[in-house]
Amino acid sequence: MNSFIHKRFVLLVSLLAFQLFCAATIAWSQGQNPAHTKTAGVDNTRMGAYRALAELACEASTKGDNPAAAKLARILERTWDRGEEGDGDNALERRNPELFKQVDALMDSFIKPLIAYEKQPPDHDKVNAAFKEFINGLKLAE
Repeated sequence: MNSFIHKRFVLLVSLLAFQLFCAATIAWSQGQNPAHTKTAGVDNTRMGAYRALAELACEASTKGDNPAAAKLARILERTWDRGEEGDGDNALERRNPELFKQVDALMDSFIKPLIAYEKQPPDHDKVNAAFKEFINGLKLAE
């Protein structure tokens, strides 16, 4: 039953992050400036959903919940790739390819130890340092 609750929690968090990402994208595309507002503690900015997912993954890792941290890290990676890489004119990769590469590398440094927890438990000091660098990179991408 605990696994069932855990799976539902991860699904709920994923759906919430996706919804917030969509809302921020719509607001941004309509020319609104949501930079100073938050919904449910998540910045209503283009990078807000990524920041929120990274925060949740880092918190789960800090609490020792490596499976949840890994799932959230993977969701972060897939959401980032879908939103900032590829076809859309608003994708960071199109707007600023060098900054995209920089932030993408920072994200990879943060999520890889979380995703690979089964092979080697993540070093929390390194994860927290990589998290801070990724968050700073997201600030540049706003």
